[in-house]
Amino acid sequence: MANNNSTFSWDLYHKAPVIGIIRGLPKETIYKLTSTFVEAGFYTIEITMNTPDAEEIINSLVKKFPQMNIGAGTVISIKDLENAKKAGVNFIVTPVISEEVIEKSISYGIPIFPGAYSPTEIFKAWTMGAAAVKVFPAAQLGVQYIKDVLAPLNEIKLLPTGGVSLNNIKTFFEVGAFGVGMGSSLFDKKMVQEEDYNALKEHFIKLKQEINSFIKS
Repeated sequence: MANNNSTFSWDLYHKAPVIGIIRGLPKETIYKLTSTFVEAGFYTIEITMNTPDAEEIINSLVKKFPQMNIGAGTVISIKDLENAKKAGVNFIVTPVISEEVIEKSISYGIPIFPGAYSPTEIFKAWTMGAAAVKVFPAAQLGVQYIKDVLAPLNEIKLLPTGGVSLNNIKTFFEVGAFGVGMGSSLFDKKMVQEEDYNALKEHFIKLKQEINSFIKS
């Protein structure tokens, strides 16, 4: 499983600044979900490293979907990072600040979105070289928190994650979020269980319509 030296495409990211987070689903389901996701006009997806067969899935997705950004999430150790790199990931996401993981990822030229909570953590992650900072869990903090943090730290690119939904996604962009991360509210559990990919595609399209005015052409 060799690294294919693929790189992150900011152009693709900006076409739909939503990172779809997939955790713990079977391989075949993930392949179908990814296909539906890209059909709906989304291009950035993350497979968490605590998903069974994560490396194999990531490597397959990189090969099957060269028109997408395929990342690894829940990267909390150098071992996770090395495994993700071998699989050919385009980007790394962490739930916490791990200085060694951030530094190593940057040394490899792989964009990293570290997880942070407080303004101090957010600033630290950014100054270490984060491509953007994942604010997690966003639901506990709310839209107002993102707005308040961005008042003094307006240069920092924030990715609220956790609790972002169809109902509130627009408000996060209105206060200046650089993008969002979405898991269960994006990949609706009932639709996934019922393998209703038509309904999922409609759901994805509705979501994109909510943020169309914030998408860079």
